[in-house]
Amino acid sequence: MNKKWMMLLMAAMLSILVAACGSAETAAPNTQAASETPAAEGTDANTAAEEEVTIKHQLGEATVKKNPQTVVVFDFGVLDSLDKLGIEVTGVAQANIPPYLSKFEDSKYKNIGSLKEPDFEGINAMKPDVIFISGRQQEAYEELNKIAPTIFLGVDTSNYMESFKENMNVLGKVFGKEAEVEAELAKIDDSIKQLQEKTAAAQDKTALIILANEGKISAYGSGSRFGILHDVFGFKPVDESIEVTTHGQSISFEYIVEKDPDYLFVVDRSVINADGGSAAKQLLDNDLMKNTKAYKNDNIVYLDSNYWYLSGGGLVSTSNMASEVLENVNW
Repeated sequence: MNKKWMMLLMAAMLSILVAACGSAETAAPNTQAASETPAAEGTDANTAAEEEVTIKHQLGEATVKKNPQTVVVFDFGVLDSLDKLGIEVTGVAQANIPPYLSKFEDSKYKNIGSLKEPDFEGINAMKPDVIFISGRQQEAYEELNKIAPTIFLGVDTSNYMESFKENMNVLGKVFGKEAEVEAELAKIDDSIKQLQEKTAAAQDKTALIILANEGKISAYGSGSRFGILHDVFGFKPVDESIEVTTHGQSISFEYIVEKDPDYLFVVDRSVINADGGSAAKQLLDNDLMKNTKAYKNDNIVYLDSNYWYLSGGGLVSTSNMASEVLENVNW
């Protein structure tokens, strides 16, 4: 009797053990899959978070996190490009922000000082991931680069479009927006091509671009800060020997009358700090100017100083520079 019960008990225990093993074998694959997925996802996330890009620029080299979160921008052309690409920034130079970028005057953006006088202490407190500068901040590069990786994206006016496109491709690389940058540059190329077709058909006509500032006028030629008018857009310079300097070659009204360009383009520096009036229009409204071909044919074109003087070299500014010339010249 005892032997019989012992055998039944052993059989029952063996049955339970077999069932348990079967359950364990069935459950094992699901348990393993669940543990591997989060691990893989975690690894991918860490890799993405730690991914870096190295950028060589005119002033040095910068290694930055891809898709940086705390972004400081001094250059308005870079700012309008980042805005166009839908990239958020943290700090901007809020003095003299062009009207088309007025959203960045909001208090949610940190003021990082003026274009020529950075607020080093304030920028340092922000702990930025990257700082973008251009020519006006060139002297502050070393100090800014101690705070965070600083990238110089000034436009080389002697090679405008190649330099501009290279800068935009840098932004695309840093923020993972290569395709978007390529699409925007293609649109700009199309606009410029339309403009070049117009200027090619008018190669017998000459042009001059000047900066008016506090009663004085300066001329700019090929290779200058406004040289895109000749070097890219295709207007024939009225004077091939204009000195290439930051502030332009000082000229008189008699000079303009003597050269007598068919097209006269005017950048009014006074508009930047004014309340909307154009001092340049008053300055050029004189008897000498009334004897020029540009005046007689209504081809004195007042350019938007916000694009040409403050924020050149941006996706928005460069596009608008081309379109306003195309639309405002009496061809």
